[in-house]
Amino acid sequence: MASDGQIIVKRIKKGSHGGHHGGAWKVAYADFVTAMMAFFLLMWLINTTTPEQKRGIADYFAAQSISQTSSGSGGLLGGKVIAQASARAGGAVSVFAKNAPTSPADPSRPKDKAQGDDHAQQAAMSSQNGDFSQASESIRQAMQDMPDIADLSRQVIMDQTPEGLRIQLVDQDGRPMFQPGGSEPMPYTKKLLAVIAKVIDRLPNRISIAGHTAGQDGASAANWQISSARADAARAIITDNGVGSDRIYEVAGKAGSEPLLPEDPNASANRRLSIVLMREAPPVPPGNKL
Repeated sequence: MASDGQIIVKRIKKGSHGGHHGGAWKVAYADFVTAMMAFFLLMWLINTTTPEQKRGIADYFAAQSISQTSSGSGGLLGGKVIAQASARAGGAVSVFAKNAPTSPADPSRPKDKAQGDDHAQQAAMSSQNGDFSQASESIRQAMQDMPDIADLSRQVIMDQTPEGLRIQLVDQDGRPMFQPGGSEPMPYTKKLLAVIAKVIDRLPNRISIAGHTAGQDGASAANWQISSARADAARAIITDNGVGSDRIYEVAGKAGSEPLLPEDPNASANRRLSIVLMREAPPVPPGNKL
């Protein structure tokens, strides 16, 4: 206080630097909390969405969703050629379209004809394979339904070869298919051939029949005669059971020239009867010349 009674008030101004930085940390903290909330929200969405939804989201943000159209300069803008509506200006697509050879509309070109013939042959072969498989199953089932020949299933070998469906009736020790040293079929062989004839009669394929003997079956000349006679006896039984004689393509005696077990020429399994349901070429389409 002054001596003359005047009151003097002294004000001290504090530094204002606190006002500038006092609330900045609050903004940074708010940004951090917001980022963390967004991060946990993203994690929750990833765990709750299905793979299909994730794929859809990825496709939505993928670059190809913007545009797939190329302009003449190769950019993303779909430029068009002047006086050619809806045509792309240059680019790989249009170049290939111009340079690619056009296929003639005439279906009688040699290349097209060859491809068509190949497809027809493949389709015919596939169809025949299916028919042969069904025939094999039918023969097996028919044998199981007849107790007197069911035991012969181990002596019947069926397989598909390039020639067709091959059915082999194989001798077994103590149970031959023909009278030993002769051409007369055993009674069970006749029943078995009748079953086979009824099944193969359902198909139009031609038939090849061959008889085979083993190396111990007498002299060479006798082997040829016996094998031929057995094949012809089988032919007679097959035709008597409904198969037309015009379907018999071949009846042959092979003697021991094609043993089933080459390592053992004298094995009883080499004595067998082979019936082949032959593959047939696909029919020629009308108008095609051979």
